[in-house]
Amino acid sequence: MDHPLNTARRSEDIALDLLKLVAAHTNIGNKSAAPTPGFAPATGAKAEDQVAQILDLYARCREAVDAPLTSGSKR
Repeated sequence: MDHPLNTARRSEDIALDLLKLVAAHTNIGNKSAAPTPGFAPATGAKAEDQVAQILDLYARCREAVDAPLTSGSKR
């Protein structure tokens, strides 16, 4: 069993779950849903723009998951 590969895959899974959570609460990529209070998606967004938003959000989720913990943080 190769532990570094398993750890990397686990980080990707966590980032993907985080992406799903954030996207669901902000209605990213969902054309038919009404805006969540406080989170209004851009009107008339093209499919390419939505894909770009999702990829950008995934990159940000990966950064958050892979970021080192500070000494005062608990996990």
